[in-house]
Amino acid sequence: MKIAVMATGGVGGYFGGRLAEANHEVSFIARGAHLDAIRDKGLKVESLYGDVHLPDAKATNHPSDIGPVDVVIFAVKLGDMEEAAKACSPLLGDNTAVIPFLNGVDAPATLTRLLGPKYACGGVAYIFSSMSGPGCIRHVGKFARLVFGELDGRPSKRLKAFETACSDSGIETFLSDDIMGAVWEKFSVLVPLSGITAGARSPVGPIRAEPLGYEIFTAAMTEAISVGKAKGIALPDDLQSRHIQFFNDLSDEMKTSMLVDLEAGKALEAPWLSGAVSRMGREVGIATPVNDTLFAVLQPHVMGAPQK
Repeated sequence: MKIAVMATGGVGGYFGGRLAEANHEVSFIARGAHLDAIRDKGLKVESLYGDVHLPDAKATNHPSDIGPVDVVIFAVKLGDMEEAAKACSPLLGDNTAVIPFLNGVDAPATLTRLLGPKYACGGVAYIFSSMSGPGCIRHVGKFARLVFGELDGRPSKRLKAFETACSDSGIETFLSDDIMGAVWEKFSVLVPLSGITAGARSPVGPIRAEPLGYEIFTAAMTEAISVGKAKGIALPDDLQSRHIQFFNDLSDEMKTSMLVDLEAGKALEAPWLSGAVSRMGREVGIATPVNDTLFAVLQPHVMGAPQK
């Protein structure tokens, strides 16, 4: 299978690396020092599931160098979403699937608007991974899973083929017939988790050690679920209890990608997470005071470290 990874961060680098290790034709889109390092020394993935080193990884910053592919693993930061979507044009063939593995819930609609419904799919990545340095991806935690599907829920040969490619590469996958439901399931746990860890400037452990930390996490999650249901998303009744169990099972040292970005002085995805719950809550008439507060706390850092 011919696959392009747009772009080679923690998510795209990890899953693209696994697929390339299994001899699929994978091209990695990167830039700057990261691209230079991959070209010079290859792509490295460090993981409890086994390290990967691709000394001859195909890497470029020009999608036109790659040409049409079967699948685009679309895994950029939310702030780069529109620009990256437009850059995908050279990767599109007659039956290309562009699968967004982004945070938030906006990517499928954005891809549909910019590339057309023929290409846009939906996807969810469950993984904690990040760039640990140029040319190197570090995966932490005990899970690495992809969920994806056509936006209209229909079965398709192109996504079935990608599911097979992932399975053959040792990647846990699930082909969903309700992908927006799956997108909202992740969104409703990521919103409180990212908001409270970034807002507190703390990994999970100290937050979880305080009863008030549980209350804030649960309240932010409940707001997100309520907004999703008000927008017509069919979310399961046991979702809240499953999210709390997920929160309990995380390691004390776990940091969300938004906290990692905050500590590095990078731009934050908060407008598409707690900020999105706040915005959508107003649209559907649901109060979201906890997410309003978390977003307000992070607002001065959304564009990166405030200028002094």
